[in-house]
Amino acid sequence: MEIRFSQSPAETARMDTEALRANFLLQGLMKPGEVTLTYSHYDRVIVGGAMPVGGAIVLPLPEELKAAHFLERREMGIINVGGRGHVVTDRGSYGLDKLECAYLGRGTKDVSFMSDHSDEPAMFFLMSTPAHHAYPSRMMTKSEAAPVSLGDVSTSNRRTIYKYIHLDGIASCQLVMGLTVLEPGSVWNSVPPHTHTRRMEVYFYFDVHPDHRVMHFMGQPQETRHLVMGNREAVISPPWSMHFGVGTANYGFIWAMAGENQEFTDMDPQHIATLR
Repeated sequence: MEIRFSQSPAETARMDTEALRANFLLQGLMKPGEVTLTYSHYDRVIVGGAMPVGGAIVLPLPEELKAAHFLERREMGIINVGGRGHVVTDRGSYGLDKLECAYLGRGTKDVSFMSDHSDEPAMFFLMSTPAHHAYPSRMMTKSEAAPVSLGDVSTSNRRTIYKYIHLDGIASCQLVMGLTVLEPGSVWNSVPPHTHTRRMEVYFYFDVHPDHRVMHFMGQPQETRHLVMGNREAVISPPWSMHFGVGTANYGFIWAMAGENQEFTDMDPQHIATLR
């Protein structure tokens, strides 16, 4: 498991392109037949990916957790961005089509991942946070997530939001998780740009065409930075950092948050005309 330490606004303002990518960009999350994990010291989240091919793969137990099993003191959200697959645990099995979500509560053991068809493998994005309570494990389909359409074609940000793990959805200790899909012709996400110092966030971009890229903007509103990102790459967004992005074509992204509260609408908007 890779370890990423926290960075202050002052440190980040002095970073060049390679330093920004080394500290905030997560690449290679989906490796055939493997589970990949990165531990971030922002709210002690663990971000990862699981891509089972040809058989089940098991969620490993990193030595750094000093635990009897991975979820002994943690909870986990899982969203599939590939072919149909199953998340199998001692508490049950959860079959997930593309863009569907499973939540594993504290105390869940023996977690493994399977693809229903090896020629179209599942690709599970993972986000785990510390947990103080054992909420029930469960799954949710796209239709159950009560999708909401936002934005407008005139501003190139027509999009559909699916909220899975939040106050009015799947119950969790601190994890908030869902995804957004932009319509063809729309490229801007998370407008207006915003911060929420009470929570950190991870963005995972998917369905990005190989010839296209997403420009993810971060940093303080008057000290902006950006990362050029490809398909199935994630970015760690610190609590002090604003975040919004634009692609050279439409795409989707998973958003996963942890921290002080679970209110999806709790954010501090930044006026676009004031950004620097």
